[in-house]
Amino acid sequence: MRSFRFIHAADIHLDSPMRGLSEDVPGVAERLRLATREALTALIDAAIERAVDFVIIAGDVYDGDWRDYQTGVFFVRQMHRLASASIPVYLIHGNHDAQNQMTRSLSLPNNVHVFSHEDAETSVLEHLDVAVHGTSYAERAVTDNLVPGYPAPVAEHFNIGVLHTGLGGRGGHANYAPCSLDELTAKGYDYWALGHVHAAEVLAEHPHVVFSGNLQGRSIRETGAKSAYEVVVEDGRVAELHAIHCDVARWAESEVDIATADDFNDVIAAMRRAIENGANDVAGRLLAVRLRLTGTTALHDQLAAAPERLLAEARTAAAGLGAAQVYVEKIKLATTPALDAATRRERQDALGEMLRLLDEAVDDPDIRAMIEKDIRRLAERLPYEIREHADDVLLRAAIDGDTATLIDGAGDYLLSRLAADESAP
Repeated sequence: MRSFRFIHAADIHLDSPMRGLSEDVPGVAERLRLATREALTALIDAAIERAVDFVIIAGDVYDGDWRDYQTGVFFVRQMHRLASASIPVYLIHGNHDAQNQMTRSLSLPNNVHVFSHEDAETSVLEHLDVAVHGTSYAERAVTDNLVPGYPAPVAEHFNIGVLHTGLGGRGGHANYAPCSLDELTAKGYDYWALGHVHAAEVLAEHPHVVFSGNLQGRSIRETGAKSAYEVVVEDGRVAELHAIHCDVARWAESEVDIATADDFNDVIAAMRRAIENGANDVAGRLLAVRLRLTGTTALHDQLAAAPERLLAEARTAAAGLGAAQVYVEKIKLATTPALDAATRRERQDALGEMLRLLDEAVDDPDIRAMIEKDIRRLAERLPYEIREHADDVLLRAAIDGDTATLIDGAGDYLLSRLAADESAP
């Protein structure tokens, strides 16, 4: 069997808006708006420079109901670049692509094969002994398991399955085209190129089952490096898997422990150090960072009363980094007041009683079940956009059914209220 290399990418979400973006930081807004285009350009550059044999895109080229034809024109131009380099593309439509009829009206160059949404099909590259199997979404919400409909592997070929799937449910992603890892590995393919989940992950290696993740983070919920994979195949097996970092802006959440801070100036200095360290880690990319202040501190109430000043000081520190471009998206105050929590739980008042009840809820399965039922009912009523993109810690915990985090958060909130009451004149 021949040796070859290909790129596995997914979830480009071209021209998707950046969430948590402020217009009041010069230069940052425009750079972030163009980030998904620049990430796609970086992907095509890498494919051409590395002379890969083909490119796979596992769904969600676009971002739902786009209306500007320039979005599609930009993608077509990038596909023409690959055509000029004689690099074929194998593409499926995901849930966001299926949402828009304009997706199907674009005229793509002949090097791009878009898999049908009617039935799973196979495209064979005879000169490489490769068979690529895939199917597109016919509609946004595909709730059926698509794997049983995929063709049998082609004998004496390296078989690749391309699928846009929630894989039985992944945090923060709708469970579209649900299936199990066992079903994928049992299909007899050599590599599964998955899309839909935005966090890159190698789920299995015999055979390889891989989420490439998205090319460009779009909010604080999509932190860290964003990539595609270059897959090197030798003697009919995956020999190497290389991440190709395509993101031009990187989101990060940095924890800043201010337990030893004596005053506001110490807090500002700690934030500045965190920003500088973050800028050093992103190799010249724009850094969009959320600072999370932690630690037990007597400054808790003072900080809680001055959120605008905190953010302004952090952005001023970021602006002073010279060539490094850093955008401080938000500051989350996760400090706790300098209280003896155990003593407060013994108080014979309403707040003390509530704290004791929360302690019981952690260990009592009946209370936990009651809380989970109520929270699940409320979370299911939230609009799709909120469920998909919520980044508040407690709201995210409610959506994901993380009851322990909710209970801990409620306890911290009550302690903060108690501290505020005790410090009031």
